[in-house]
Amino acid sequence: MATASSLGLTERQAVILTVGFYMVTALIMVACNKWALNAIELPWLLLWCQMLIAVILLRLADYGGLFSIPQIKADVAKALVPLIAINVLGLGVNTLCLLYVDTSFYQIARGLVLPFTVIFAYTLLGQPSSSLVLVSCFTVFCGFYTGVTTEINVSQLGVFFGVVSSITTSLHAIVIKKSLGAVNNSSIHLSYYNNFLSLLATTPIVFLSGESSLVMEKLATEGFQAFHTFIAACLVTGVFGFLVNLAGFMQISKTSPTTHMISGAVRGVLQTLLGYFAFGDAITSGRLFGIVLILSGGAFYTYAKDQEMQANNAKPTYIPMTQQDLDNDEERNKVGKA
Repeated sequence: MATASSLGLTERQAVILTVGFYMVTALIMVACNKWALNAIELPWLLLWCQMLIAVILLRLADYGGLFSIPQIKADVAKALVPLIAINVLGLGVNTLCLLYVDTSFYQIARGLVLPFTVIFAYTLLGQPSSSLVLVSCFTVFCGFYTGVTTEINVSQLGVFFGVVSSITTSLHAIVIKKSLGAVNNSSIHLSYYNNFLSLLATTPIVFLSGESSLVMEKLATEGFQAFHTFIAACLVTGVFGFLVNLAGFMQISKTSPTTHMISGAVRGVLQTLLGYFAFGDAITSGRLFGIVLILSGGAFYTYAKDQEMQANNAKPTYIPMTQQDLDNDEERNKVGKA
């Protein structure tokens, strides 16, 4: 794989490019998901198509020698059942939340990820938090409360799915940490198992949700042209879903978890602007203030954890927010041992 030096890039330029690549791909994913759902409301079929494309691209990458993927083993799959359950539920409620709320309000509806992460880190892992971290969580909660209570036409169902999404996202990092051991700490192997098994788990949901019947009904009444936009969006989101995973791995290999969280905050701002300019979302003063508080709380959390690391002068004690954060821990350990 090409390195920054082989491409004639400085380390700083490589960091800027990888962070930019991550934010652009993630934003395109949100935009295309909303595009597909606006065309036709098939959230579970959309997820199914995205995971199918991800599995196909992972297989093609394996054939091309980019990296190797494992053969599915029953004992490993059994050990990963909790991860698959959380992943399918999380992806489902994420998409349902986006279905019922505006793109710009999506940031608020899923705004409780940080508070739930801190709560679960303490209750499930026994990791206490400093007073500064608790202040950041309170700031985020105030942003969520402000954004939700000041909206007149907000979908209560969308907010509910957003809260559930925050919970599943928070639990996801904890489950991933326990699941890595089942695949010899290989993030690529875990990604393949995750996509392949989630694809299988989502298949019956597509039928049980009634979406398969809706597809047959539309095909009978409107023909294949009714799905042109939806299929196009599925293809784009499937490809960019794969690229988001790749971008995440690239970003965390070039940056720190702090940078990853900061880029996430910047992405939240850009996502709000995307909703305003691309989808005509209304940006009320309450919504804007709520988003500012949520992003400020996230930024203050980053500052608080950075202060803790400097004070301890030891291995970072931040709470992993994503799979990439966990991968970065592993990389730091390798570098330290070398």
